[in-house]
Amino acid sequence: MVRISAIFIAVCMVLIAASLGFVLYLRFGFSGADSGLVALGVLTALAIYNAVAARKHDRAEVSDQVSNLARGSGDLARQLAEFGRRLGAMESKVETVLDKALSMAQPLATEIEELSRLVKQLADSVALHDAALGRERGNERGAPLAGVAPPGSARAADQASAAAPSTRKVAAFSGLDRDAIIAVIGSAIEAHRIDLYLQPIVTLPQRKVRYYEAMSRLKAGNGEIVAAGDFLSYAEAGSLVAKLDSLSVLRCVQVVRRLLLKNRDIGLFCNLSGATLTDAGFPQLLEFIEANRAIAPSLVFEFTQSAVRAMGPIEHEALAALAERGFRFSMDNLSDLRVEPRELTERGFRFIKAPAALLLNRVGSTTTNIHPADFSDLLGRFGIDLIAERIESESTVVDLLDYDVRFGQGFLFSPPRPVRAEALQGVAGDAAKTGAAKMETAKSDPAENVAVKSETANSDSAEQDRRNAALSPAQPPAASDAGSGARSGLAQLARTGSGRS
Repeated sequence: MVRISAIFIAVCMVLIAASLGFVLYLRFGFSGADSGLVALGVLTALAIYNAVAARKHDRAEVSDQVSNLARGSGDLARQLAEFGRRLGAMESKVETVLDKALSMAQPLATEIEELSRLVKQLADSVALHDAALGRERGNERGAPLAGVAPPGSARAADQASAAAPSTRKVAAFSGLDRDAIIAVIGSAIEAHRIDLYLQPIVTLPQRKVRYYEAMSRLKAGNGEIVAAGDFLSYAEAGSLVAKLDSLSVLRCVQVVRRLLLKNRDIGLFCNLSGATLTDAGFPQLLEFIEANRAIAPSLVFEFTQSAVRAMGPIEHEALAALAERGFRFSMDNLSDLRVEPRELTERGFRFIKAPAALLLNRVGSTTTNIHPADFSDLLGRFGIDLIAERIESESTVVDLLDYDVRFGQGFLFSPPRPVRAEALQGVAGDAAKTGAAKMETAKSDPAENVAVKSETANSDSAEQDRRNAALSPAQPPAASDAGSGARSGLAQLARTGSGRS
């Protein structure tokens, strides 16, 4: 656009000069040379004037731009000065606040440091106390603190007997030889002097009760309560474990029914022996479990690590039969962390209980192929929950939380407490009669067996829900006998369920 206007002006100046030369030549009689010189002079004058005017215009425009830039620079300088003033005021305020905060936090930091030192001293004292207590227990028991209890179902070789404050000699067995002790245990099973105790399994760190573990206690004639760890080896020698398991399963079913009336999310761990899976009476016990498969999500059968490792094809078939009915399994009494999570998951195991001392590497185990801190994550990838058992101190809970352990069990949360007598009276007799009826039907026409099984299961569930008394694991007095009808029925099922009695 500027170039076009310049060209137009130049053309105009040439036309004006040429016109003036022609006028002088034609009108005033100037010669051609004179007219050309005059025209050239006019053209030169016009060009000089145009150049001066254009330069003056450009100079004025540049001057205006410089003035505008100067004004903008002045405004920016004023704004920067204002911003610097505000920033200085803000810095002074921040320094004042920081000085106040530091002056207020200094005493608090001193107190926290002092509290941390006291907590560390307390933890060291508790650790020394636990070590001394462990040595004292080892001397009394003649066995390591984290030793594995003998395999069995009705054992309280759970943490109740293995982690109890002290182990003493059983006065009820004093002066008796092996055969006499077996006879005493057999008579206790027949007389239903095997009481059921429950110990809670809580979530960590909330400590909300999520499951219970059922433990058997023998009530001796002199009133002494004998833990399963003290009589289980004699029961195995006398082939009484299958009877003990049958009685334990019957009572656990009743307890689960009663628990589910209060909370549908509560479950129960019931200990079983590997010998029960191969016993001749296992099919009858399986029929009873089949009739109660509605409670399968809330009843977990538990086996020791040694029992799981010793299982053969027959035991695996029995486990598969239970898993097909919806029941889940747990493995406890770990002596090391050498497990195969994939294989356990395929067999139906959903829980693993490990002693807290083993997880925290306090027993000096050298037979571990994984770091204990990664054990919970490894099991979780295969759908298995880790439960830390035998927890006796708060410091142990704090350490376990760093290992991502979700469940805990031990004397710190609650000792095993007996089930009240009225919770098992009446319903135990019904269950025993149901079990006896199933076994009689199993011997008769197979076509009638299915109908009888279904009818018995429905009536058993309805009747028990109406007649069971409230279950209260936190009540101290233990249940003794369950009534004459319950005794005869349970004894009949136990005798029939054992091929070695």
